[in-house]
Amino acid sequence: MLDEDDLIMVVKEDIVKQIDENRGEMNRTEFVNYLIQCQLREYFHQKEYPSKEEFQAFTRQMMELLHNFLQFFVSYGMAMGRGQSDADVQALSRQLEAFYADDQDTKES
Repeated sequence: MLDEDDLIMVVKEDIVKQIDENRGEMNRTEFVNYLIQCQLREYFHQKEYPSKEEFQAFTRQMMELLHNFLQFFVSYGMAMGRGQSDADVQALSRQLEAFYADDQDTKES
């Protein structure tokens, strides 16, 4: 007898056969509930954070982007005739070298 809280789910015959073949000692309702709970548990326990390799790749790409960005603006400033002072160019050069040195240290780790 069905309670007022029970619902009926209509499924194709081949699905019912698969359920019957795999449910073991459980009845159909218990087996379907078990499958749903397993799927929900897996869904909620999915990885939320990047792996170390993913983070390192992201960091490397950001360093390359920053390097390209700085190179563009230095070359753009020189091309526009606004001569950069030697101190500014040397400071930017040191920053670029520091970024690459930090990136190389990260790769070796």
